[in-house]
Amino acid sequence: MSEKQSGNPHRLIRTLKEVRAWEPSDEAVCFRYSASLRIFGAIPSLEEISTRLGLIPTHSHRRGERRGSNTAPYKHDMWMYGPTVAETEQLHVHIDALWSAIRPHRDYLLELKKQLTVDVFLSYGSNCCSAGVEIPAASLEVFTQLQIPFGLSIVVT
Repeated sequence: MSEKQSGNPHRLIRTLKEVRAWEPSDEAVCFRYSASLRIFGAIPSLEEISTRLGLIPTHSHRRGERRGSNTAPYKHDMWMYGPTVAETEQLHVHIDALWSAIRPHRDYLLELKKQLTVDVFLSYGSNCCSAGVEIPAASLEVFTQLQIPFGLSIVVT
């Protein structure tokens, strides 16, 4: 009996697209990175967050607003800031730039965590399916100081 017929949940299924992704390509390998501070929940004043942090958000929205006419309304308010760093710079450069901007406001962010969700959103994108990312230990300080988990969104195209 084949693995497919036996219903083996550990069987590795490869699609043609997955197999081709492992083949050498003439396409140049590219990498994209970002790091953003996100504050979301029922935010009384988006402007107060901007003032207290001394930063202009790269994105903000209010609960009920829509990204587009055919999209669902946002379920919560959000204030988000990402430092101005080229997306091709290594991920730790993004993290360090973000931490440099918000480090002086650590106590305020910890206070906000009592009522709102505060996190750091990291993204790593590439067209290479066999690469990875390395973060120096010093760049992880933002996560320990804000008492938030390290999470990374990975997108391979």
